[in-house]
Amino acid sequence: MNRVAWFLGCALALTAAAAIAVAIVLLPADRSVPPLAGAMRTFELKAPPLPAPEIAFTDAAGQALDLDAFAGEVVLVNLWATWCAPCIRELPDLAALDASLAGQGFRLLAISIDRGGLATVRPFLEGLEIAGIEPYLDPSGRTPPAFAAPGLPTTALIDRQGLWVGSLSGAAEWDSAEARALMRFYLER
Repeated sequence: MNRVAWFLGCALALTAAAAIAVAIVLLPADRSVPPLAGAMRTFELKAPPLPAPEIAFTDAAGQALDLDAFAGEVVLVNLWATWCAPCIRELPDLAALDASLAGQGFRLLAISIDRGGLATVRPFLEGLEIAGIEPYLDPSGRTPPAFAAPGLPTTALIDRQGLWVGSLSGAAEWDSAEARALMRFYLER
């Protein structure tokens, strides 16, 4: 009889432990903290988030813009140049990320700091055959210091409330599940 009770006790304990383990695995992660794993492990959060810097740039038509033009959207500001090899490597990934989040309140602002402006950037993008990258321009180079960019590429994330929530310096795999999860975290807020 003691042996049967012992086996039943062990079985009950193992069942309880398994149920707890399953519950821990299936419980949603802390939804107050953005996912920063894998390809986004070097993304640096601003704690607390800061008001987005006041920057001025133009679109391909020469229209002057600022971040207020994209109020209510999650905005990924990518600072790049045609002479920056890591920038060029990540452009296809940025285009793919932008396409995967189209129509969801997401905006990619790929702001080139090339001094030659559109005359340099448009043929460069056409030569790379990257569809979906709308060129934005800051030939004055004033945008990188506003985002405390240590170099290129630097990418900053602005939430729907216009807060600068974080940045990533250097190239990243923007066409990754981790990058999409990070963007969706802010799209769902």
